[in-house]
Amino acid sequence: MTRYIFITGGVASSLGKGIISASLGKLLQARGYKITIQKFDPYINIDPGTLNPYEHGECYVTADGMETDLDLGHYERFTGIKTTRDNSVTSGRIYLSVIEKERRGDYLGKTIQVVPHITDEIKRRVQLAATKEDLDFVITEIGGTIGDIEGQPFIEAIRQLKWELGPSKALNIHLTYIPYLAAAGELKTKPTQMSVKQLQGLGIQPEVLVLRTEHELSPELRAKVAHFCNVDVDAIIQSQDLPSIYEVPLNMLRQGLDAVILRKMGLEPGETPALGPWRAFLERRERATEVVNIGLVGKYDLQDAYKSILESLAHAGTYNDRKVKATFVNSDGIIRDNVGEKLKGMSGVVICPGFGSRGVEGKIIAAEYSRTHDIPTFGICLGMQMMVIEFARNVLGLKDADSSEMNPETPHNVIDMMEEQKSVTMKGGTMRLGSYKCGIVEGSRVRKAYGGESEVVERHRHRYEFNNRYSAGFEKAGMRVTGVNPESGLAEIVEIPGLRWYIGTQFHPEYSSTVLRPHPLFMDFVKSCVEYGASES
Repeated sequence: MTRYIFITGGVASSLGKGIISASLGKLLQARGYKITIQKFDPYINIDPGTLNPYEHGECYVTADGMETDLDLGHYERFTGIKTTRDNSVTSGRIYLSVIEKERRGDYLGKTIQVVPHITDEIKRRVQLAATKEDLDFVITEIGGTIGDIEGQPFIEAIRQLKWELGPSKALNIHLTYIPYLAAAGELKTKPTQMSVKQLQGLGIQPEVLVLRTEHELSPELRAKVAHFCNVDVDAIIQSQDLPSIYEVPLNMLRQGLDAVILRKMGLEPGETPALGPWRAFLERRERATEVVNIGLVGKYDLQDAYKSILESLAHAGTYNDRKVKATFVNSDGIIRDNVGEKLKGMSGVVICPGFGSRGVEGKIIAAEYSRTHDIPTFGICLGMQMMVIEFARNVLGLKDADSSEMNPETPHNVIDMMEEQKSVTMKGGTMRLGSYKCGIVEGSRVRKAYGGESEVVERHRHRYEFNNRYSAGFEKAGMRVTGVNPESGLAEIVEIPGLRWYIGTQFHPEYSSTVLRPHPLFMDFVKSCVEYGASES
């Protein structure tokens, strides 16, 4: 009895299909339904793992080790579900699967065509999650906008599924944009009308329209859209700009998005959910007006490149009754002469993850400054590795210490490629990816941050690791390895116990923070930043 909801977009990209998908999932969960949300991206890449963040923003990693679109982070943060590789599908994966079947002879010599072979594979992937567990709803977000050439097979697959499953089992939500022309002083509905007409021309009549807007939409305007687009007036939903993405579920609830969908699919909505814990989070967030300044040292001047880190800091800030103001500090421009000015006024520093040599020396200088000035510092993945290199150079006296990623000829490779990675030549999907265990040393700061847990499970995305040959020297000089993978012995966490909060993790804790369950390391880090800020004022 699984029901399918497809979310498409028109007029322009970046209207917030991912947030609408996540919000709807949250509302259906609150009504007692079991859901999952998946993202189908029409681009040809197999996954976003090899994409530059300037092209596609952050690469999010699932627990089972799939490199995915950043929208999966929104799905998990809003709903608490654990997505998998089945929740992220690209045209590249679809075509690769079909081509592999053709090469094996599975099609028995037939001519392979977009219809039916590609569309059949898309339909199979849409319904795959429901074959593995009992689900009431599968929400599928289609990337891009109506009219994109590469997206047409996905739209055709949706058309077929809607026809095959029937109106009580499949429904389309179309998200469009209502622009405001300041010169005319008017909101314009024509782009939405044309987008819906284009969708209808492809065989799909949307049951619900979500109208993205910066201005309040009048009842008359909504009635006009309903009239021209063959959509019920109560199914015209307004998505106006809000102070926080976390207010969107309540906005959708007030307008009855979930109730409209349930009625259209033959289900009684029942009592309106209270969303008590969610409302409590928002109320606490609104009360948290005192600011804590945290610098993000990285090479990308792009908020989507560090989306999960920003959201994790925001969650932790709320639960510490503070508003986190994150300031990007481009590591490419950090030198010894300006690092003090660049980090001035920061109550904490995050040394961000990344790949490649650009900006790493700036990260090392920032790590030295925050260490010697005892500023709370959190290094993540490459950030942790830069903290290790800085310590080796400036405390252990190994002036030419480096990572073999940046300098393969370094005599002191305190960061080295993992042994199993040395024979890998393909870049896509070949790193150490997904969830692994980490044993935590008793008496360490991280053990305290984790509430005394002796072992945790965290997600990874890396090829290089701390070189354990140097661990004794680091320990003696004051930097301890306090988290270790129990199977491989890989160093997962380093910290300097003598400092206020100076911790680096090889894993990515930001992938596990949710609205209702903020990550304990971010909670403890922000708490330390607040205390540091108070002591400096």
